[in-house]
Amino acid sequence: MIRILTILLGLVAAFPALAAQSFSFDNIDGGTLSLDEWQGRPVLVVNTASRCGFTPQYDGLQALYDRYRDAGLIVLAVPSNDFRQELGSDTEVKDFCEVNFDLDMPMTTITHVVGAEAHPFYVWLANQGFAPGWNFNKALIAPDGSFVRGWGSATRPLSNPVTAQIEAVLD
Repeated sequence: MIRILTILLGLVAAFPALAAQSFSFDNIDGGTLSLDEWQGRPVLVVNTASRCGFTPQYDGLQALYDRYRDAGLIVLAVPSNDFRQELGSDTEVKDFCEVNFDLDMPMTTITHVVGAEAHPFYVWLANQGFAPGWNFNKALIAPDGSFVRGWGSATRPLSNPVTAQIEAVLD
């Protein structure tokens, strides 16, 4: 498994122009979330946490998803333990988000977003010049699979910089 991951990470580094649709995540509900399912649609990928000062941004992410989903936007939550301890299991994360924030956006299993075990999507994203520095970093992927822009934790999901960029790629 480690050998396969090493080979995959080497391929990602060797082909930085690879489109985001080349990646998939384990779905917190079981199965796989493949970014190629959303080809032709913008995707906002957000590394999230349940025990963080930015956790209330889940409300903004859900509102953003509700506002633009009919126009094609996907908001993908990627829970991670890399910066702040997440709840212990995928089930606890899912229950926490559904009960406390009434989330219905797609969500991955707990996933590494930085370091040697970073998911290949995040390695690719770092090669695009954007890597999460903390929880609730947001990366907008264009309908063609290219990286558009990233924002740090302090940028709220419904802020003008985020919504203006989303509206630009929706047109």
